[in-house]
Amino acid sequence: MFTGIIEAVGTIEKIQENGSNIDFTLSCSFTHELKIDQSLAHNGCCLTVVKTEGQQYTVTAIQETLEKTNLGKWELGTVVNLERCMKMDGRLDGHIVQGHVDKTGEVVSIENQDGSYYITIAYNTDGDFVTVPQGSITVNGISLTVARSEDHQFSVAIIPYTWEFTNMKHLKSGDQVNLEFDIIGKYIAKLINKQNVNKYV
Repeated sequence: MFTGIIEAVGTIEKIQENGSNIDFTLSCSFTHELKIDQSLAHNGCCLTVVKTEGQQYTVTAIQETLEKTNLGKWELGTVVNLERCMKMDGRLDGHIVQGHVDKTGEVVSIENQDGSYYITIAYNTDGDFVTVPQGSITVNGISLTVARSEDHQFSVAIIPYTWEFTNMKHLKSGDQVNLEFDIIGKYIAKLINKQNVNKYV
């Protein structure tokens, strides 16, 4: 389990195909604290550390992960948001994040509002994914508050600190971002859709 509070960013140092999977080797400021089998969220996608060596570590992404997330678009030098799993004795500063990416979204626009940034993201939905104003959404692993919610898209406001210390500042219109919708909202949407289906059975 994660909170959506980014600890650091990592940089892709090596990409190696491994059958249908891909091994990504990254460097980051806390590599020396990582252990084999440790869970680490990369742009909101939970991956397992399989190797550490010096200031670099390696994780493996399977085909399903590559298809459902933006990991397949990573290149050498790509900057990735990182968060280690939550400690049970710590504060939940963000919201409950599972590290399971639901789908990708596309950046529609980025507006500079005199230091803060207003980002609009569009996504395809099958009815189980919704946002609500002032609700929670995870974008590239970052716990954010929905500023505006519409059908198939939403907007978030980014404070200068988040912009500076995550990979948000590298985004541009058309980029894919990983989305994990609020777990409570997903359950509610699923139940409502199920009730609506049963109504006509």
